[in-house]
Amino acid sequence: MVIMKRLYSYMLQRFLPLFMMTFFICLFIVLMQFLWRFVDDLVGKGLSVGIIAELFFYAALTMVPTALPLAVLLASLMVFGNLGEKFELTAMKASGISLFRIMRPLIVLMMFIAAGAFFFQNNVLPVAQTKMWTLMFSVRQKSPEVEIPERSFYDQIPNMNLYVGHKNAETGMLYDMIIYDLSKGMDNTRVILADSGLFNFTEDKTRLYLQLYNGEMFENMRDNFMGSGNSGYMPFRREHFTEKGVYFPFDANFNRMDESGMRSQYIGQNISQLRASIDSIGREVDSIGNRYAAELLNVPIMGVSRERTVMEGGEAKRVRRADVILREPLDIDSIFRSPSASMSKSYVSQALAKAKRQKQEYSYRSLVLTEQAKLMRRHDIEMQKKFTLSFACIIFFFIGAPLGAIIKKGGLGTPLIISVLLFIVYFIIDNTGYKMARDGKVAVWEGIWLSTAVLMPLGVFFTYKAVGDSAVFNMDAYRNFFRRLTGKGNERTLTLKEVRMEEVEPSVAIPMLEGILSVCRAMEKRYSDTGFLKRLFLRTPAGLRDDLNRVVDYLSNSPDIYTINLLNQYPFNPGYRRARDMVRTTEALLSRLGADAATNTTPNGQED
Repeated sequence: MVIMKRLYSYMLQRFLPLFMMTFFICLFIVLMQFLWRFVDDLVGKGLSVGIIAELFFYAALTMVPTALPLAVLLASLMVFGNLGEKFELTAMKASGISLFRIMRPLIVLMMFIAAGAFFFQNNVLPVAQTKMWTLMFSVRQKSPEVEIPERSFYDQIPNMNLYVGHKNAETGMLYDMIIYDLSKGMDNTRVILADSGLFNFTEDKTRLYLQLYNGEMFENMRDNFMGSGNSGYMPFRREHFTEKGVYFPFDANFNRMDESGMRSQYIGQNISQLRASIDSIGREVDSIGNRYAAELLNVPIMGVSRERTVMEGGEAKRVRRADVILREPLDIDSIFRSPSASMSKSYVSQALAKAKRQKQEYSYRSLVLTEQAKLMRRHDIEMQKKFTLSFACIIFFFIGAPLGAIIKKGGLGTPLIISVLLFIVYFIIDNTGYKMARDGKVAVWEGIWLSTAVLMPLGVFFTYKAVGDSAVFNMDAYRNFFRRLTGKGNERTLTLKEVRMEEVEPSVAIPMLEGILSVCRAMEKRYSDTGFLKRLFLRTPAGLRDDLNRVVDYLSNSPDIYTINLLNQYPFNPGYRRARDMVRTTEALLSRLGADAATNTTPNGQED
């Protein structure tokens, strides 16, 4: 018992450091992917280090569901690969310890990790996602820092276009400036030309102050122009200045958005809140659908309706409306028998216009229901994802640990390649199922659990093979299996016998070969006359294999090397695909035995 406890401690000591290392490596990789995805929203905003660190912290928390399964897979592959490469796993099995007993402490650890992953998904992740996306939207709305280029127009300042000929990097002085002020609209554009100028922010960083030197300002006076007979006349104002200060509205502060709006979304809710939201959305969809259905039943179509039967007090009553009651089919052709063609055309045009309006109305109503159904699916997807992370960790462990014990390769090279390939397959399947569930092509639970359903048999297969010490990656075993499946089994290796217990009699062998030849010819004809798909389901005639083995056993006593070589061409598993080859081999044997019989017979017809 003490030995087993030491083994458990040894396995935990080998696994935990590698797991922590691979987890932070995977988290760093996915965090870099997040950075490259949103780098355009972060660069050039003048954000403080604290804001960026806070954003990356919450982003790291949201990336845990991606990094955790990959870390479990990579760590389990490395641990059991190292044990197999150093023959420690072989020594443990030689001591009578099964693979499941070796994996027991790690299985218990995986259960705790799965439970922690569930509570993380339910309690921590909604808060982290709410804060991260709130912070991200706040960063996106922040105005960029003013970084004015040379010899090109700069339009990042609201309602202003600025051109600078060149600038002094040490003093910050701008030269040969052209400013288009569009704050009052395109018709009242104000143009400012200056030899030089300086940019500064006010103390509250809500306005941009521009100190200009030696220039002119042109401004249209359209607001003061009341109109006149001469439409080409437009008053304007021109001003020369030696020094002039101009203010432009430009909020350079970082304004954090309110989290309440994001917290009410599906990404910021736990399981109980998601269930309440799904129920409320479902009731709303049902009420809208019932209201639309009642309108379709009650509202007359083109002023015509039918009598309806309703139940009142347990009795069926016929209800009539004030509009026209249709008791028999309407004579549509009577419209075209009106006194004039213009009236008929008017009736058709009015009916067509009304039908188009009703079609547009119901199309809009269908869009409303579609959006509500899509929102309900998104809530259901978020709720299902609370559970998938825990199962993914367990499945990846039962894939990585047995696979590491099979391949017996430690280090970071081979396990990293295998884990990345498996994780790419998992990611593709999971993303495909997510999109199918989001678009309503399959049920939500089918799409979200698709990756789990695909990878679970793989984990069961690897575990079964590792427990039985089977050679999963032995290509010879797979090659022999497909040979047997296609009828191309191992070749016969018959040789001439030095001692033969009985002699081969052609009179006995020829009837046996003729029987096999007739069966093989029938197989060849049926195979050539059957379609490709039906060929897959053709079965070898019963008893052919036994008859063939009897012929081979009998003719193996032949002293003729040519006959032995022909017998080696017979397959172990005769099938329709080898029928033609078997026909040729049997005909050659019959020809050989006929020649031998003629050689061993005297001219009088008696044997020597």
